[in-house]
Amino acid sequence: MPVYDYKCVKCGEPFSLVMSVGEKDKKIADCPKCKSVEVKPVYSSFFAVTSKKS
Repeated sequence: MPVYDYKCVKCGEPFSLVMSVGEKDKKIADCPKCKSVEVKPVYSSFFAVTSKKS
């Protein structure tokens, strides 16, 4: 499942949520520290692990 990174606008707390793409479309992210729903997504790089060796 994908990990989505967010940062709270109110308190500045960075946090991550693990949820499916369908859940992300339905769920409103809230800050675990102050419970505010004023959060912004933080974009970061990702990597993929495959079983094939090149």
